[in-house]
Amino acid sequence: DSDLSMRTLSTPSPALIFPPNSPGFQNGRGSSTSSSSVTGETVAMVHSPPPTRLTHPLIRLASKHQKEQANIDRLPPTNQLCRCARVCRRWYNLAWDPRLWRTIRLTGETINVDRALKVLTRRLCQDTPNVCLMLETVIVSGCRRLTDRGLYTIAQCCPELRRLEVSGCYNISNEAVFDVVSLCPNLEHLDVSGCSKVTCISLTREASIKLSPLHGKQISIRYLDMTDCFVLEDEGLHTIAAHCTQLTHLYLRRCVRITDEGLRYLMIYCTSIKELSVSDCRFVSDFGMREIAKLESRLRYLSIAHCGRITDVGIRYIAKYCSKLRYLNARGCEGITDHGVEYLAKNCTKLKSLDIGKCPLVSDTGLEFLALNCFNLKRLSLKSCESITGQGLQIVAANCFDLQMLNVQDCDVSVDALRFVKRHCKRCIIEHTNPAFF
Repeated sequence: DSDLSMRTLSTPSPALIFPPNSPGFQNGRGSSTSSSSVTGETVAMVHSPPPTRLTHPLIRLASKHQKEQANIDRLPPTNQLCRCARVCRRWYNLAWDPRLWRTIRLTGETINVDRALKVLTRRLCQDTPNVCLMLETVIVSGCRRLTDRGLYTIAQCCPELRRLEVSGCYNISNEAVFDVVSLCPNLEHLDVSGCSKVTCISLTREASIKLSPLHGKQISIRYLDMTDCFVLEDEGLHTIAAHCTQLTHLYLRRCVRITDEGLRYLMIYCTSIKELSVSDCRFVSDFGMREIAKLESRLRYLSIAHCGRITDVGIRYIAKYCSKLRYLNARGCEGITDHGVEYLAKNCTKLKSLDIGKCPLVSDTGLEFLALNCFNLKRLSLKSCESITGQGLQIVAANCFDLQMLNVQDCDVSVDALRFVKRHCKRCIIEHTNPAFF
């Protein structure tokens, strides 16, 4: 009984991070941890601090000066810190210094991540009861067993959290996300991509009541990735925009229910957006581009790939008002022609990356406008552009010397044209489907 009571107060086993058949638990290594496999699940025990013993004579602890010079980015990851804590009592105390735990990173589909987070945060809260004041980043992407319980643990224990990534954790819901953004006021980076139950980002009702009518500005999120949150609708986007007014990076890839109306809400509240993706949002049209154009010179990155309702009209809105655009992905927007490329090239002369693949109405004429205006172009994708020939490529290569990537797969271009590009753009990597060109 006494042994069991000691275990509940101590070090998380590395088995919380890795199942028994992982490399760290093969060939007898890691045998000091208590773990067992039951019906394919890892059952991790929590151990007491190891007894004090002499460290290995070849192991030297860093001096105070060396510690001050250490690069925080080189700290061991979560699983290695847990293993270090098993070496001896001194290493145990060093490994659990809260200053080493600015980041928790857990990976794996089978890991019991809810339990792992509970044990880790409980240990890190011992010096500052109930809160982990040093923890700023939690990354549990791909941990499919994460549930609302795990997010509640983070919300309750990590008030200084700045970055949370739960990509692919499809069991979490709006309520748990609301708790995190309400109890972690410094949260700036949130990745809930692939979390299909998440349809909104908002403060909890209790938190909203305590704040002023402008409580939406209390959410400090700047980076929000909701890729593949395919249940998100315009009303949800309206709520997100009203609460997250400081957004600078927003990714809505494959949020297929979003329409131009949702983008109108977004532009009312979020006027600082620099990067925006609405790729594969098939209901977004030229009217949506008119709304996005209200970002004007602040917009640097835009992805509208496979938005089939966007034509030259929408491109003209962007080109006219967003003159500092650096990246545009318009792949699969089959309504774009040489006229749209002309508007873009003449107004967005600082363009560095352009993808107009699968735009069959873009020809060598459009490439000529690019070549004569966008000298800083570094990446150009023309994949499956049926109207492109070697002549257009040669014009681009003769003017855009800094070109680093060119995709002409499934284009009817000659070997001579590809060799011309290679001669003029020395650093260019050419992706092609011409077997005669090496």
